[in-house]
Amino acid sequence: MKRIVSLIISVTLMVSLSLSAQAQKKTVDSNTHYAEDVLKPYVESGQLPGAISIFYKDGVQETCCIGYADVDSKRKIGLDNAFMQCSQTKGFCGVTIAKLVEEGKISLDDPVSKYLHEFKELWVEVKSKDGERILRKAKNVLTVRMVMNHTGGFPFEISAKRGDVRGGGWSGGAPIRQVASIAAASPLLFEPGTKIRYSNTGIDIGAAIVEVVTGMKWEQYLKQEVLDPLGMASTWFWPTDVQLDNKIELYTYKDNAPAEWCEEKPNQQRPYNDSHVFASAGAGLWTTVNDQLKFYKMLMNLGIGDNGVRILKEETVKSLLACSTRPKDMEGYSLGLKAPVNDKENSWFGHGGAWGTNCSVNWHKKQLRLWVVQRAGGNQPWKKEVDEAAVKFFSQPLDNSGVDAYTGRVK
Repeated sequence: MKRIVSLIISVTLMVSLSLSAQAQKKTVDSNTHYAEDVLKPYVESGQLPGAISIFYKDGVQETCCIGYADVDSKRKIGLDNAFMQCSQTKGFCGVTIAKLVEEGKISLDDPVSKYLHEFKELWVEVKSKDGERILRKAKNVLTVRMVMNHTGGFPFEISAKRGDVRGGGWSGGAPIRQVASIAAASPLLFEPGTKIRYSNTGIDIGAAIVEVVTGMKWEQYLKQEVLDPLGMASTWFWPTDVQLDNKIELYTYKDNAPAEWCEEKPNQQRPYNDSHVFASAGAGLWTTVNDQLKFYKMLMNLGIGDNGVRILKEETVKSLLACSTRPKDMEGYSLGLKAPVNDKENSWFGHGGAWGTNCSVNWHKKQLRLWVVQRAGGNQPWKKEVDEAAVKFFSQPLDNSGVDAYTGRVK
């Protein structure tokens, strides 16, 4: 009997190691320069300080790091420069919610009040027949699904996250549970589940549910279950002083003129790593391109990281993240991620951030597209040309003969 048990353990270990080894997938340089050719004139003129563009197709990757992270010091932009990804943080919250759904600890259609009792009685602001603003008790039940896909009826931010208070704004002007409590005591903008209103507040409520269910701070649960397993050591809400010294600086773009450095914006202030900054699931997570690739490749590979560590089951990614969780007559959005209403072969899902960052993936074709700048405002005349460069990259035949056979589709 002991020999049989020992044999089973050995076989299981061998299979596990085999999958892990397979998942250590190489990335081959495409030897193409589509994005660089488009962006070079804008960088040379100073209109674009610097940018990072990545096109990835089944193991073959075009990496473009062009220009500067800091124009004044001529510090080159690179894959390990820290940057604020703003609303791309929402997808990280989506993964933590999806993980708890997968484990049977929550359901997307559970009432939020099951976990946060202050949401038992909600009020909706409406207009009376004579045009007066009045409050009416909400008729619909607010669910976990609604707060995570922006149909809950909450404003973009709660009043406590004030841009005129140091540490306020996206970076977390209040602890997550406090954000949820203030939201519960505030009038909804519409009946839950009936409209769309993009809301950092709703995502923070989702994070508060994670805290109740796990007994951990949301950011600690995220670190334990997602960031650390994927090896994302440079991703956190409080970047180190070294990271801040080497971050990608923020610029305002100008039409036909060099971009201007921007010290801060009301919703994201300096310094960024003091004790008065709280974690926020709606926005505020700092990262690097090398780290962000680990997260989005995990989504592209249906829950398994390039290092072989599985974060989510395939079906969880397909059903909860890669396709919309909203009613069919609404624009597509899943759990903290922009996603198609119907997941098809040419469908992409992912998210962007307020300062110009964006990453999206197509799991069917094993494709990824990433874009990183730090933009405080202004037009982006190169956008259409970069889109056309992406089409050229993804449409051409690429040699992936040097890539491992593993495709991320673990059966």
